Amino acid sequence: MNLPSRYRGQAVSEGIGLGEIYLGDPPGGTNGRRPAATEDDVRAAFAAVARDRAALARQLRERGQALEAGIVEVAALIAADPALTGPAIAAVRGGAEGADAVVRAAEAQADLLAALPDPDLAQRAGDVRQVARAVADHLSGISGPPPPAGKFILVRREVDPADLIRLAEAGLVGAVSVGGGASSHAAIIARGLGLPMLAGADPRVLAAASGHHAILDAAAGELIVDPAEPDLTAAHAATAASPATTAGPATTGVHPEVRTADGEPVTLLCNVASAAETRLGLSRGAAGVGLLRTEIPFTGVSGWPSDADHLAQLTPILRLLEGRPAVVRLLDFSGDKIPPFLTGRPQGLTALLDAPGALRNQLTAIVRAGRRTRLSVLVPMVRSVHEVAIVRAALAEAAAEAGLEPPELGIMVEVAATAAAAAAFAPLVDFFSIGTNDLSSEVLGVGRADPGTRPALAADPRVLTLVERVTGAAAAAGVRVSVCGDAAADPLVLPLLIGLGVRTLSVGAARAAQVARQVADTNAAAAATRVARILATWPDRVIP
Repeated sequence: MNLPSRYRGQAVSEGIGLGEIYLGDPPGGTNGRRPAATEDDVRAAFAAVARDRAALARQLRERGQALEAGIVEVAALIAADPALTGPAIAAVRGGAEGADAVVRAAEAQADLLAALPDPDLAQRAGDVRQVARAVADHLSGISGPPPPAGKFILVRREVDPADLIRLAEAGLVGAVSVGGGASSHAAIIARGLGLPMLAGADPRVLAAASGHHAILDAAAGELIVDPAEPDLTAAHAATAASPATTAGPATTGVHPEVRTADGEPVTLLCNVASAAETRLGLSRGAAGVGLLRTEIPFTGVSGWPSDADHLAQLTPILRLLEGRPAVVRLLDFSGDKIPPFLTGRPQGLTALLDAPGALRNQLTAIVRAGRRTRLSVLVPMVRSVHEVAIVRAALAEAAAEAGLEPPELGIMVEVAATAAAAAAFAPLVDFFSIGTNDLSSEVLGVGRADPGTRPALAADPRVLTLVERVTGAAAAAGVRVSVCGDAAADPLVLPLLIGLGVRTLSVGAARAAQVARQVADTNAAAAATRVARILATWPDRVIP
């Protein structure tokens, strides 16, 4: 009997997975000598990887998986980027071996990215390494072993988002990556699919016993290979108590109302970027969508999307939401979601408002695609009332051209100054949506890609005070307030949000059923008393 082996890592997607170990990296070398790669061979290998990723992205888009398609398209762009291909080809011209030249060129570019002050952009270093590894494997004529026939846990030096997408329906129950972090594209995909995942894992995991049974426990931050019988029994019980991760058909009709233990109604919505996530969230009990991220499919484009581009992405999602809430956020090209045409230029909401044609195209598509939903439009990263006024006027114009009433307009509250000035914004909006991820990051001075970043940071009194400022302003003005950040699904923060008066929560699609149970276990009155005591003990409650 083998003794258990335990490997630690950072949990970037929660859950428990049971299956056999699948070491997905190709073997370290091949027997015999292979011909030296020429410059043309290197060009062809980069082109092959670019075509492969582009073809996969098209397949995903056809299936309505826009989030996944956008992420895979980034890999296709990297494989065609002269900043990576040029140095590799030049090195081969100078006599370097092909695969080595590709890896060294990638490491040089990855080091430049990793040194950037923006942590989201710094994490793109992993994407470059993933592409280079695929190109080197192509040149070497080697590939990883095929996956097992049953359930398995993928272990790689750097898990590729394409790995998760391709293997999701082939028995994959979890993933472990030595590289990467919570903001990596692989982690984003894992969370959307409801797959447990560890990143930054102990490198010794690459020598784990392939084919042996294992438990991936993201809550404990560890992979257990050859687990003892008590661990297996507990893990089986935990997975049996959890809902399945696959999305069933979107349910129809009215969802049962979610209520707190003392009878307070709470609207439960989900955060999505694809039709697949929408189906999953609805099947888990979400009443609709509280945050539809629209920029993910366009992170690799060379110019602003047209209204037809937006319609192609929005229609498969919004047709699932007929008669349901559908909150569509405007393009938020910021952080690690910056397309090539905005490199070195203003980004985020500033970029969109500086391009009135781009704003008009998106709003036109939103009102047309969402006409059968309970549609709302959400403005990201708002900093001034002037920004709200511009979008309000453009939305009214787009709706009038479509012969429709303007949908409700809300703003993301994810900037500390905006939260503090919520009373000034309240008369101009129909609702607030609090983005706890960015708000907590700014208030506490912790980068979103920092290993210490977690949703529970929103329980800090400095963050809660700003949430209280927003809910108070909303109540005084008679506008709605929701929370769409990850803290809405955190068991520590969720009761505090309810205690502060939040009655609409929008969470990751895979977590909707879990959050519904947490709401039902929360006494709103007791939560209000608890959060009041927390804030009363903090001496610095005055927000400038």
